[in-house]
Amino acid sequence: MNVVVVGAGIAGASAAYFLARGGAAVTVVDAGAHTASHVPSALVNPVRGQSGGVDARALAGMAFTWALVRELEGQGWPVPHGQAGVLRPVPDERARARFERNLPPDLAHRWLRPEESPEPLAPGWAHVLSLPQGGWVDGQALTGALLRASGARVVRGRAVAWTRHEVQLLDAAPLHADAVVVCGGSVGTHWAGEAATHRMGTLLTLDRAVTGQPVSFGAYLAPARTGGVLGATFEAPSPHWQPETLPLPSLGWLLGKGLALSDLRGTQVTGRWTGSRLSGLKAGPQPDGTWRLGGLGSKGFLLGPLLARELAGQLLASRGG
Repeated sequence: MNVVVVGAGIAGASAAYFLARGGAAVTVVDAGAHTASHVPSALVNPVRGQSGGVDARALAGMAFTWALVRELEGQGWPVPHGQAGVLRPVPDERARARFERNLPPDLAHRWLRPEESPEPLAPGWAHVLSLPQGGWVDGQALTGALLRASGARVVRGRAVAWTRHEVQLLDAAPLHADAVVVCGGSVGTHWAGEAATHRMGTLLTLDRAVTGQPVSFGAYLAPARTGGVLGATFEAPSPHWQPETLPLPSLGWLLGKGLALSDLRGTQVTGRWTGSRLSGLKAGPQPDGTWRLGGLGSKGFLLGPLLARELAGQLLASRGG
């Protein structure tokens, strides 16, 4: 069975890995640009946002991502990561109550006083939620390991349209397959002219890790393979993809959020990554005959691998693979 996967981010790379492991011959179309998954430190965090929402698949997805990282490393594909926990400081009793309403009973967690936090926090926090099973992962390393381990053929090009058996490329011959899986993300959806909701965010790379484990509320501080990061997805949702920019007010907002989390004195900003995420989850077969995995938003590394494994199983079963 021949499958073309459009997109080489966490969704596309995971789909390629599990399809190939199931016996499919996989071709991945990688535009090599605007890849939201190539963040140097992505959170694997089950408790999301400032309301503490927990996706119904969050615990299964978190466990699956960590198991996949260990599997890849066992095959000789190193993936920098830290499964040392995530800290979620909250500002007041009302915020804690919101979080507590959402916490499933089987999620390992503990509430701490700010002075009990294992990481230094800026003043003003009322409580700290410790999530010992969370952590961070190098996004580019994980997606790269998945593609290499899959053995998929990678075609550099821009997919501009697709049907159930064909992917049209810009300035290249179309690709034909028994099935097409679209994981093109924010920019891929834009190139194909599809209606979508896009959300821009920025991550600053730092010369050192301010905290030993991720600290997150509004923005997040986390270690990385080298140094650390300060990041957030914070620009207003847009119906259009836009080139990656960082307006000065947004930079000020992000630095302010970082200072509210911890002491940044003596920390140097060494670089910037800005990218756009696609909202509105689609996973599985589509009315046009293609298969889709996208719209994961900021949950790409929490849910993407698990959903990709399930999609691969469904696709192969539907074709007798």
